[in-house]
Amino acid sequence: MSPSLIPVERILLGPGPSPVPQRVLRALGAPTLGHLDPQYLAIMDHTCEQLRQVFQTKNPLTFPVSGTGMAGMECLATNLIEPGDEVIVCVNGVFGTRMKDVMERCGATVHAVEATWGDVIALEQIIEALAKHPKTKLVGIVHAETSTGAHQPLEGFAEVIHAHGALFVVDAVTSLGGHELQVDAWGIDAIYSGTQKCLSCPPGLSPVSFGERALARMDARKTKPQSWYLDVSMLRKYYTGGGGGGGRVYHHTAPINMTYALHEALTMVLEEGLEARIARHAQMHQRLRTGLEKLGISYIPKRSLYSLNCLQIPAGAEDAVVRRRLLEEYGIEIGSGLGPMAGKAWRIGLMGYGASIRNVDLVLAALRAVL
Repeated sequence: MSPSLIPVERILLGPGPSPVPQRVLRALGAPTLGHLDPQYLAIMDHTCEQLRQVFQTKNPLTFPVSGTGMAGMECLATNLIEPGDEVIVCVNGVFGTRMKDVMERCGATVHAVEATWGDVIALEQIIEALAKHPKTKLVGIVHAETSTGAHQPLEGFAEVIHAHGALFVVDAVTSLGGHELQVDAWGIDAIYSGTQKCLSCPPGLSPVSFGERALARMDARKTKPQSWYLDVSMLRKYYTGGGGGGGRVYHHTAPINMTYALHEALTMVLEEGLEARIARHAQMHQRLRTGLEKLGISYIPKRSLYSLNCLQIPAGAEDAVVRRRLLEEYGIEIGSGLGPMAGKAWRIGLMGYGASIRNVDLVLAALRAVL
């Protein structure tokens, strides 16, 4: 690489990507194998088992989609929706809005259940929407709305949704590995996440998991999914076997080295323990919150994520100027507001490896100096 293009190390405390530990970066540089090499398949299979542990599910079809979190969103939408289906999507930020858009592109009639940006969706809103739209086949919701920092409760939603014969689909891009998330216990039928948030892996893969109801819906399709690349009816033959003689069926070349990185990142998650990891995220969030409140900076969401802290920019502070000084003078990246929050909010991520006392105290000291 040209010396002028060698990236300078940053302290990544924005909405993603999160800091990547050296162990994961070293794994990324391991020798590349073929995507049907027995050594690679063993690593891939173990990675899928690790994902089941982190998702807290026994779903056999749990694997990393080639692509970032948005590929996971499209994978679920294209496989679970057929043209003309009615679906409900919960919209309280950028990623609920995107989910609605993606499902409309799959030919669905989307009924939006909305909340003010920064607020969460109430179960009563889902009950009302299902009563109003009894033909609904799927309900989609964002567990961790990265654009607003809102932490959406999910317990109790599945019972209501399943009673209407609909699937319960969840976006967990910014929560997997940093917040409590129980796919089986909470009755989630299909879920997707990303590697670059609380898992502290480079961006490039989207872990997904499909339960029995979701697989039954896919098996009953009358039309092919609009995406060949994300067609799970073919992908499952590679990730779980089931080809001629029970062997693997080639679909596309898997991102070999990214799988190594994800495997190492998940190994670190499980070494720490999910319960301890979630507790660490909660502790760092509280440490940051206490420090910010001393600076007179308040949170926007009433029910905040641990992993993504969305803050009201204090009076007199210039959004872009503060963020630029943090980057140039301290090497710290934080995020700006999106949509209606543009120019009004900062977003500080404390995800995975980045959720540490050092980083919390550093960003607080830098903000204190800049403000």
